[in-house]
Parts: sequence; C-alpha cells; structure tokens
Amino acid sequence: MKRLFVFVVAYLASWPLVDCKSKPVIAGLSSKWPDTPIIHEASEFLAEESEDLFWKFVDTIVMFQIYQSESSPRMHHEAILKAATLSGINDRLKRNLLKFTLALRTYLPTVEMFHQLAQHNSPSQCELFYDVHGDVTCAKEDLDGLIEKAKAEKKASSSFHRDHIYPVSRSLNETVILYGDMTSLDFKLAHEYLKKKAEDGVFQYVLRHFVKNRPERKARLSGYGIELAIKSTEYKAVDDSQVKSDSDAGTTADDDDVELEGFDFAMLRRRHPDMSSQLTEFRNHLIDSTNEMQPMKVWQLQDLSFQAAARVLSSPPEDQLKVLRDISQNFPIRVRSLVKQQVPDEVRKEIQKNQQFFSEVDLDSGDSLFMLNGMTIDLDDMDMFELLDLLKAEGSLISGLKKLELKGKVLQKVMKLNIKANSNDKHLLDIRDSSIVWVNDIEHDEKYARWPANVHELLRPAFPGTLRRIRKNMFHLVFLVDPTHEDAKYLIESAEIFWANDVPLRIGFSFLVDDKKEADGNEDAGVALVRAYNFVRDELDDNSKAFSFLTGIYKSLNDDETISVDHIKARIQKKFKHADLDEILSPDSEFDENRAFGKAYHTRSGLEGPINVLINGALLTDDDISPDNFEQTVIEKILESTPSLQRAAYMGQLTNDMKALDYLMSLPEVVPRFNNRILFAANNFINFLGNDHGEAVYRNVGDFSKLSSTDKSATLSTELSGLYLSKSDSLKHVRPVTMWIVADVETASGREFVHNALRHLKISSSCRIAIIHNPGSEFKLESATFVKAFEAALATLKNNNARNFISKLMKEENAQQIISGEKSLSDFYVGGMNVGEFEKMMKSDDFPYIYSHADWCASVLGLRPGKSAVVASGKVIGPLNSDEKFLVDDFNLIESTSYSSSSEVQDAVTGLGFDAPKLSDLIMKLTSHLLSQNKIEAERRDISRYSDRHSVVKLPSSAGEDSSYDITLVVDPASEKAQEIVPVVMILKEVLDANVKIFMNCREKLSDMPIKRFYRFVLEPELTFKVDNSFSDGPLAKFFDMPSKSILTLTMHPPEGWMVEVVEAVHDLDNIRLEKIQSKAVTAEYELEYLVLEGHCRDLTTGSPPRGLQFTLGATPDTVAVDTIVMANLGYFQLKANPGVWYLNLREGKSRDIYQITSHDSTDSLNDDVIILMDSFKSKVILIKVSKRPEKIGSSLIEEDDTEPEEEKGGGGIWDSVKSTITGGGSKTQAVENAESSTDVINIFSLASGHLYERLMRIMMLSVITQTKTRVKFWILKNYISPQFKDFIPHLAKEYGFEYELVQYKWPRWLHQQTEKQRTMWGYKILFLDVLFPLSIDKIIFVDADQIVRADLKELRDLDLEGNPYGYTPFCDDRKEMDGFRFWKGGYWASHLAGRKYHISAIYVVDLKKFRKIAAGDRLRGQYQGLSQDPNSLANLDQDLPNNMIHQVGIKSLPQEWLWCATWCSEESKSRAKTIDLCNNPLTKEPKLDAAVRIVPEWTNYDEKIKALHERVENANKTDKSKEKTVASHEKDSSQRKTHDEF
Repeated sequence: MKRLFVFVVAYLASWPLVDCKSKPVIAGLSSKWPDTPIIHEASEFLAEESEDLFWKFVDTIVMFQIYQSESSPRMHHEAILKAATLSGINDRLKRNLLKFTLALRTYLPTVEMFHQLAQHNSPSQCELFYDVHGDVTCAKEDLDGLIEKAKAEKKASSSFHRDHIYPVSRSLNETVILYGDMTSLDFKLAHEYLKKKAEDGVFQYVLRHFVKNRPERKARLSGYGIELAIKSTEYKAVDDSQVKSDSDAGTTADDDDVELEGFDFAMLRRRHPDMSSQLTEFRNHLIDSTNEMQPMKVWQLQDLSFQAAARVLSSPPEDQLKVLRDISQNFPIRVRSLVKQQVPDEVRKEIQKNQQFFSEVDLDSGDSLFMLNGMTIDLDDMDMFELLDLLKAEGSLISGLKKLELKGKVLQKVMKLNIKANSNDKHLLDIRDSSIVWVNDIEHDEKYARWPANVHELLRPAFPGTLRRIRKNMFHLVFLVDPTHEDAKYLIESAEIFWANDVPLRIGFSFLVDDKKEADGNEDAGVALVRAYNFVRDELDDNSKAFSFLTGIYKSLNDDETISVDHIKARIQKKFKHADLDEILSPDSEFDENRAFGKAYHTRSGLEGPINVLINGALLTDDDISPDNFEQTVIEKILESTPSLQRAAYMGQLTNDMKALDYLMSLPEVVPRFNNRILFAANNFINFLGNDHGEAVYRNVGDFSKLSSTDKSATLSTELSGLYLSKSDSLKHVRPVTMWIVADVETASGREFVHNALRHLKISSSCRIAIIHNPGSEFKLESATFVKAFEAALATLKNNNARNFISKLMKEENAQQIISGEKSLSDFYVGGMNVGEFEKMMKSDDFPYIYSHADWCASVLGLRPGKSAVVASGKVIGPLNSDEKFLVDDFNLIESTSYSSSSEVQDAVTGLGFDAPKLSDLIMKLTSHLLSQNKIEAERRDISRYSDRHSVVKLPSSAGEDSSYDITLVVDPASEKAQEIVPVVMILKEVLDANVKIFMNCREKLSDMPIKRFYRFVLEPELTFKVDNSFSDGPLAKFFDMPSKSILTLTMHPPEGWMVEVVEAVHDLDNIRLEKIQSKAVTAEYELEYLVLEGHCRDLTTGSPPRGLQFTLGATPDTVAVDTIVMANLGYFQLKANPGVWYLNLREGKSRDIYQITSHDSTDSLNDDVIILMDSFKSKVILIKVSKRPEKIGSSLIEEDDTEPEEEKGGGGIWDSVKSTITGGGSKTQAVENAESSTDVINIFSLASGHLYERLMRIMMLSVITQTKTRVKFWILKNYISPQFKDFIPHLAKEYGFEYELVQYKWPRWLHQQTEKQRTMWGYKILFLDVLFPLSIDKIIFVDADQIVRADLKELRDLDLEGNPYGYTPFCDDRKEMDGFRFWKGGYWASHLAGRKYHISAIYVVDLKKFRKIAAGDRLRGQYQGLSQDPNSLANLDQDLPNNMIHQVGIKSLPQEWLWCATWCSEESKSRAKTIDLCNNPLTKEPKLDAAVRIVPEWTNYDEKIKALHERVENANKTDKSKEKTVASHEKDSSQRKTHDEF
C-alpha cells in the first residue's frame, strides 16, 4: 500500500512536467489577390457614411503627407483613426465600427475592383494617371486637350455607383477620372489641381483607387468558421440493451474503471480495496487532465445541455461568456467534466418557464434566436458582412434619432415604426371614377345569386388554382380603351369570355373618344359607339344585354377590321329596326352620358396610350395584354391577389358590410395618378442631421459653400422654419408633409411649377411648402423682380396674404404683364399687406442668401442652374426636364405617397410639447432619416417579461441605458449553433459596447452526444500588429489541446458567396491523427479563389427558365473569362469571378442565336450592356429576363441529335481549356460526327477527398489509361482535392498522355445543404451533372476513386442506353453470406423497385444530351430537396436518389461485369470483371489498402509506378520542394502552381 501511495504521489508530482499536450491545428484564409492599402479601405467606409466625409478624409490624408515618413501598417492604421476623427467620425461607436470594418477587410473587394479597372486602362509606366472619356494620360498638362476632344466627339464617360464624384462637380458633363494612391506626393498635386478645376466648373472630378506597385503579401481574411470534426466510425454506436441497463444501475466502480494513462484501475481496486476513494480521486484527475475522449454512457448524456448551462451560470459574471464559448467550441473534451456538474433547481425551473414563452415565437427546446434591438436576425442566412451592414444601419438610425433629440420611450416608439420608402414596382391606380361604366355587378346581378356572399368563404380550403366565386365585387377589370383601336376587338371579346364563364370579375369600360361637345357620332366611330351603347342600355334597362350588344359589334367584324360608323348603324338597326339613328348619334344626342369623362380620367390618372387595362388598379403591361397572354394573365392576377384578400378577411380588415372596392382602394400602394417621375423616383433623401451654422453663415454664400452637405441642409431647414406657406396659418397647425419647391421663378416654367404647387395648397390641410431658389446661370439679384417679390412677401406678410399674393405673381398672364410693364407689382397687392415694409424690402436687395440656395441646389441636389425639383419630406424628386409639366394632380400624388409615412411619424412624436413649426420640422427630418435607412424587414419584439434571475447571462453595457445596441441570444449551450453564434456575440459585445442577455434554451433527455466537432469562428474586433509595426499573422483558427488519438477532419465553412480552396497543407486534412504527426503543428492555408455571382433567369416567351441557356462573363463586352449553364430549377445559374467590373452576355452560338436579353435586375448597368460590379464580399444575386428572337420562336437549345457550331463546343471561359471534343456514341449521327472530327475522347468524371482516396484515384486513372488507346479526359471535382494532388496531376498527365480538367461548383444556397462532408460529396456525384460539363460533351462516365479498370471504357461509352439518360450496374447478389446486408431485397425498396434491380453508383455512364433533354438534373434536385429534409431519408444519397427516381428517370442496367466487388460478388464471377470496386465489407471491415493488395494483383504494380514518378518529380524539384511551415509565415503565391480551373 505504501508503495502504491508513493507511486501515485510521485506521478501526480510529475504530472505538470509530462508533455501530454497534443499538437495544435492551425488554419487561415487569405485573398487570392494582393493586399490593398487599408487607408483606401477606410475611405470606402467613410464614403458609405457620406461622400462629404469621404472627401474630407481624402483631404486630411493628403494633409498628413504620409509619403514623407516611413510608412507601416500600424502607422497607416493610426493615421486612419486620426483622419476619421478630423473628418467627422467623432463618436466611439463609429470609430469601433471603423476598426471592426478594417479587421474584416470589408472593403478589400471594392478597392481591388478599382485596381482591376485601373489595370485595364492604365499606361504601363504611370504611377498615377487620368482617364478622360476613355482617353488616358499620365500628364495633367494633356487634360485641356482631352476635354476639348471629349466635347467635340460627345463621348460618354463610364461611371459606376461606387465612383467618388467631387460634390460641386456632380452636374458637369465632361469627366476626368483620377487613378491614384492618396498617400503619394503625385496624388497630392493631382488632387489639388483637379479640385480647383472642379470647383471652377471646368469638369467633373472622379477618384478611383490605384497603387501600381503592390505588396506580394495576400490579405488575411476573417468572418468564416473552421470545423474540426470527429470522424465517425462504424463502432461508435452503443447497444440499446446496455443503454437500459446503464440507466437503471447507476455508477459503479466497475462501470467506469477503464485503463487510463497506463493505469488499470479495476486491477488496482482489487489489490487495494481500502484505497478506493483515493483511486477514484486520482482517476478523476486523470480524466480531467487528459483531452482524450472516453466512451460515454447514455444516462450520462441525458442532462448535458442543462449541465453546460449550469457550468456557465456558476462562473463569475465577467467570465460567463468566455466559459460559454469554451464549453461549446470544445464540447467533446469538456463532456467528462460537465457530467459531474450539479444543476440547481431554480436554474432548471426558470429555463423551463422561459421555454413556455419561447414556444409562443415558434422556438422549440434547443432552438436558437439572435435578436438585435428587438429584431430577429437569422445568422444562417446572413454572413458577417451583411451583419456589419445591419449594425451600421442600426447605428446610423439610432445616432440620427439621438441627434434629433429623441430619447427614452419616444425613441423606442420611433424605432418600431415600420415605414419604408415606396417600392418602385407596385402602385395601384384608384379606379373609383364616374367615367367607368360597369357592365356587371356580382353583388346584385341575378346571374350570381347562387354564389355565397360571406367573405369568410375566402378561407375555405380549396385546390390550388381554384377561383373563389363569392358574391362580392373583389376583382375589378377595367378597360380604358379607344374603341376604334385595333386591339379593342380582342380585349372586349376576352371580357365577354370572362363574363360568360362566371369568372369572378367585375368588368368596367372607360372609353377614350372625342370629348368635344360638338363631336358627331355620324362621323366619329368612337363617339358613335359610346352613344349607341348608352342608347341600348337605356332602352333595355339591362347592363348584361347592353354588354352583349357591345361585344356583338366587335364579334361581327372581320379579324383585321376596325369599327366604323356604318357598321355601328347597321348593328343598331338590326337590333332596333325603328330607332332614329340621327337622334342617337348626332351632336345633340341625349345618349351622351359619360362620353367626355373617359378622356378626362385618362389625363387625370396620368395614363398613356390608347389601350390600358387594370385589374384592381394594377396596370397590366403590353406583354400582359397581348392576345396570347391576356386571358391567362388575368386569371393569374386573380390568383395572386387572393392570398392578400384572405389575410384581410382573416384579420377583420375586409368584412361583409363593407365594399371590397373601398377596402382595396384604401391600401397604401393606391395612388390617384400615375407619374413615373414621382412613383419611380430613386430613394434619394436629404440628410438633415448636420449642424445649424446660423443666419450669418446662411446669408454669406462664401461661408455657406464651405459647409458639408449635411450642415448646409440643417442650416437651410432652420432658416426656412418660419417661412412655409400652407392652407392656413402654418404657425398654428402641424403639417406632416413638407415640400421644398426648387425652381427659378424668373422663368415661365419655374413660375408655372410654383403656381401649381400653390394651387395644391388650397385643397390640402396636411402640406406646407417652401421655395428654394435655383436661379439660372445669368442671374443678377438686382434685376430679379419675382425672386425679390417672393422673398419680401414671405418676410412681411402673414401666411394667407403671402400665399395669395405670390400665387397672383406666379400666374403667367400676370407675370407677363409685369415683365412688359403693362402692370406693376402694386396692381396685384392683396388685402392685409404692409405695403411700406414690402416696398422697403424690395428696394433693399437684402437677399444674399439666394446665392446660398443656389449653392445648396448644386452641391446637395446636383442640379444645374435653373433646373426644377421637389423635395418631399426629404425625398428628392427630379430634376425635371425643361419641357416637363407638373400639374396640381402631381403635387397631390406626391402628398398621397408621402402622407402615410409622415403621419405615422407624427403620431409617434405628438406629445413632445413642441410648437407647430418645430414639430413639423421634426416630422420632416425624422421621416427623411427613417426612410433613408436600409432597414431590415423584421418586427421588433420585447421579451422583457422573460425571467432572467437565475438562468440568464447578463452583460451590461458600460453606457447603461444609453447604449445603442441590445443583443439578446436564446441558445442551447450544448449545440452547434452555440459554437457559431457565441464567438460573434463576444466580438459584437466588445465592438458595440452592447447590452447582452443570453437565455438558455436547453434540451432534456439527450440520447446522443449533442456536438461531435470542435469549432472556431475566425473574427477579430480590430487589426493587430507585430512589434515591428507590420500586420500580425492572424486572424487564424487555432485548435489547441485536441485529442491526439481520435481521427479528425478539418473543414472550412466560408460565407455563402465564397469559393475557397486549400492551397497548402502537408498533412491529410481528412484524416488528422495528432499522435502520428511528427511536425510541431498541423497547418492549413486556404485561399479565397473566387467570389460567386449567382443569378436566376426567366424566358419571357414561355414564362419558364430557359434550360440549357449559356451565359458568359468577361472583363470587357467582347471577352469571355467564364461561362455557365442555366438550370430549370428556379432558372438558377452561377459564375465565378474576382473583384472587378464584369460584362454578362449570352454565349456565342445557339444561346445568342435563339435568345436575347430583355431586362435585368440587381445589376450595375448604365447602358445596354449587362454590367456587374463584383465589389463586395457579400453574395451577389442577379435576375435576367430573356426572350426568343422572333425568327427563333420554334427553336430549342437542347435537342437530341443536334450538331453544334464550333464556337459552342470550344474552350475559354469556365471550362478554361476545353477543346472541341465530340464523344462517341451508337447512333449514325454520332458516327458521322466522329468521322468528321479528328478527335475521339472518353470523358471520365471522378472525385476524392483525403490522401488515401487521392492515391486510389491516381491508380484508377492509370488503370483506365492502360486499358484503352482512345484519348481520355478526366474531369475531377476540384472542391475537395489536396494541394499535393493539384501539384502532381500535371506530371501524371504528361507521363501517361491524358488530359484533365478540374471542375468546380458551389452548392446552391436554395438547395438543402448536407452537414457531413461525405454526404456533400455524394451530392456532387449526382445532383449537378447537367451543369458541370460543357454542352459539347455527349457522354460522361463516372468512376469511383477506389476502382481498378480492367477493360476499355470506350466500350461502356458506346453502349446503347436504350433511351435512358444513364446506365448503372446493379448490385451483385451471388455472394450468399451477404444476404443479410442486402437491404433492397425487402421493405420499402422491394416495394418501390417493383421487381427492378437496385443499382450501385460506383460506376455509371451518362448520356448528357438525353439527361438534359428530359430535365433529369432538375428532377433529381427536386426530389432531393423534398427527401433530404428528412434525416432518415437518402442514407446512401448518391445511389438511393437515382434508384428512388427510377420510375421518373429511367436507368439502363449495365451488364454485371462492369462492376465487380468482393463484398457482394462471388469469386467465380471475378474473372469476367471489367472493373473492380474496393467497396467496404461490413463483415470483415478490411482496410482499403489491404483489400487492394489482396483482391487486385495489378494494383501494387500501378502503385509502384506512380510512386516512382512521384519520386522523380520530387528529385527534380528538390530545391523548390515545399517545406512545412506554420500558417502564420505562409506567403506562397498560388499562381505559381499550374491549375486548370473548371466550373
């Protein structure tokens, strides 16, 4: 006993000296392109705040003269923070966000985009250069000549929304673009020169970043996750009988006495029973001190979630977040400690109580919820860059509210307002007009008497596509038509079809005919039709019969005939033989009701053209009302509108006792008039949040012009506060809508503009207006009669008097009398005028601020002198064209579109105690501020009622209640979601100084380990530097103290739009066993290879996605860098690109011959080209609409035996080095093609991950080459192969004479994601066959990496698939001892296959043309999307899916000899095998390599050959051989490695 005691003590004493720590695993991610200056990136941050801040920052950096001192990253960082402060970034929050933005390298792609533009345009010798409308020069002395050339040639200058335009030059025509580095001396000189020229009005000055000599260093990136997963084995499951026994028995010494660190505790207890407690203590110490994972009993797992929460909550408050991060991210090695954690009753009860509340917001136990200021944020759909945008927007919102002096409950109330700028795509016209003649009435006509009249019938379940026949006028189809137009015939006949077939539509007509009183129906067919229709309706007193008469007129016409007076007369006489035609049709006809109303409504509503059709106020497009589409469009519109009516009925907004039309016309999107200038105005809002600099600055344009845009706007709004005009005294009444009318009242057009605005005031009680003068370029104040009279009236008269007097002056006939001298101002004086004061002010010319108005118009609005515009509650509408008219109705439309937002703001701030002018000002500023924000579409919730005494982590902000951010997290600490979210919360807490609350949402009765991976989220709050002031090696993912005996798999989880590859890794990242690692660490260097451009495409000809359409992407309109194919699923396509300006085109060949691009959304185009700026790390998704060319309506992209032009088959693009290849086949056509072509290629697709399978794949490739004389091309999935494989395959290809391509595809975001790497790879085997390869490839053969080929695959390629899209080999069934494992012989599979065979996916041949023709890929993806939601489905995804779809996508069963496997096939059949698959054996579990050597005699020979080649390559490159190094020192340029990038 003494010896044991001494030994244990000695062991414990020596424990700290034992090197038991495992080797670290370190991974990092860099950009593919060189680093960019962080000063340039910082300038982009300020540009997003405002262009004023950007230019202040540039001026400040130039002032610092950085070029005179020795620069370093740390010095640049310090200069950034100082310059940002001097430029106006004063508060700590924005400074922290700036530092966080730089740490994320958020604007790295933006700066790189400018650099790529520069590279395309730059003279090779220039450090800095100028671009003048496409002509470039290094010398500023050349600019004058180039400007004159640009004027003469009228060349356009290309600019983008990311460009930085010097404010005062925004409205100038000629443009000089400066490409340069703001830290250089040359830039300082150029910048000062261009600023002066811009301020003098010579040209527009645009700045783009450019650094000619860039560092070789790549930029370190963050904002991604790294997973170190515990690789699953076949032995991980616990027997169910043991589970029950263990849970009942409790803990015993024998249960837990396993051998640890060489100690056999069972034996020690038997020998020393009196030391049981000490042995238990010692054993527990060893368990807690080792990171090796031990098997866990099911009963031990049950409470792990609550135990993890209890461990966190029992920690000191300041450490709780760190403990939560540690437990979640290192969960597998923390479990042994957690199982001993006691859970206090009060903690458990409070968590369970809160979970009752969680269920109210659809949160189950274990679910997570992330809330920012009450908004629910789905971090699964939002990467860090999108989250940063949200944080900035939220910070900007709150900062603005505080600047407007809001706080407390009012601030919270305003934040919850869900007001938003009008969308540009959904406006409805108010159709309640007397000009509309309704031909039916569903609520009262006998025809509809049997229909149910209750609106709740809308809620009754019905089949999709069912029209709801309810006796309410809910759908209104209105025709505003010229009855003599050729299209009127089919439209009116279609209306009759709707009416006759009981489509639930109320149909109305408003006819556009001559509205003059003297119009004669005997000469005008349109007038005749209206009078004839009115006559018949009066005569028969029946709308339906009158409608039949109307349709009869058109139905009796020939197809190409239009109505005539004679035809109408004949129809009247046929129906009413004794009718007096002259009495009906003459100018003094008594049947003239409503004739003139149609044209008036047409004008008043702003509609254009002779044919307009609306359904519930929505204007149908020309395409919608075409003869081919009209009837279908109307039905679709009814079905689209039904859900909103159902919702209204359910919510009680639409009831039985109200008119449905009144409800529909009360919706916020309904407008009284269509005016594209107003309805489709860009969401450009004035920022009123600057500082007011007082009247003295306002009256001195020299001082005023030096202010920032925001300060100018704030100063101007203050000075205008008491000078508004309104319907009655603006000092007494709050006006929620404020309009600033920008005009030159010295011109007739300007006066008319203002006059109509004043006329609008007479009918509006909600609006006030102020006039901003924008005089012409020849303006002289002393002769500006109307400007002075206007301002003198505002200064000396009361509101009503001033409005009346100014209205008289603005009336053009009065103005002309004043200008001609016929009358003077005194002739228009109004009652109540203080004539003496008015005339005194007129003579004083004391209006210097007019020049400040002009400066504001130019610098803030970007208007040229004399141009007009409206600023409505902060929204800029204009500039107006010189011939553009703004009617009173247009001002009414502006008010109606502004009122809903402004009135909501008014309701929120009423009660602050402000007087009417101040409250009206606040509403204007607040409305503009709220609408200008990029607010997330999310409801703000208050969860203050949740209990937080015992079970909540509470981390208050240092600012207390004044903090701008509240973060609430609901999470299960024992979940993968906790691993991902908690590190983000930690960083946000530091950056935002947020109030943080974390509610525990634990799961009970766990039966499995909840987390089977280690995880790091790579994110830092700010940049870090070394002692030498250079950048640190981070940010990096670092895993320390990992279990050394377990097999681990390293996987990168980048943001959705990133395409990442590993470029340096000595070790096998799929199979990391740290105890076997000889080096100091396992390191992996990843590279952001491409940003993914995603899109959806729709064929307007058919309304469906144009399956097989190809797009190209190039740096110029005429070049191709990559290309892609459109799927039928959602019309989805993807392209890969680096930061830059890209041009999207249809690919040359059939795509361009058949289709043309009709329109596009979410692009950056300024002309007909489809331009995309890849300027952000955020995902980019575009929408493209195409249509078939008229002469190609019957053509198809995908045909069975189509012969494609050479350019369609060729290379470039996404298949970088694809050559013109025609694969073999069985048909005559293919034989002819092969005879005509000099090539005959076997195309083989394969994939592998991990060094073992890459070794097997190399042997498979060699076996293929050995067995054929035909040219072979391998298509290898690039997503998972190692750097070593990419380095070696060119040598292997050269040695054995084959071709290869590395194909690459990003799993689409809309397709259900797999979480396991192996299952994701299975998905790549089957789900994207139609888009991975060029259309020129007819057939492709998939061969598993672990196969050995013994026959010529040309035979398989040429095999007749008998009309099936692919051929698979069935599983063998002649090895009888495996019958118990043949799951397809019984249950679901036996029933589903119905006698067919279950096929294995180790080798299969695909007829790609047939596959695409029948949309097999789209069908497979659709079925996968449905089945994959169930975790119990598709256990063997790559073969279960095609077998499941065998009835929809047929499978040709290949001869059995095409796949032999020792597990399933008998030894007797091996001699006939054409391929041998090294499939796993569930009985023997024999290792792959052992099986290969045993089963395939030639395998060793292949292996030796490849080893010998590898050794020769290594020896040849010995001096350049890669040395293992840590990620921190890795700076290898991946461009040195030959890669063949394929999509």
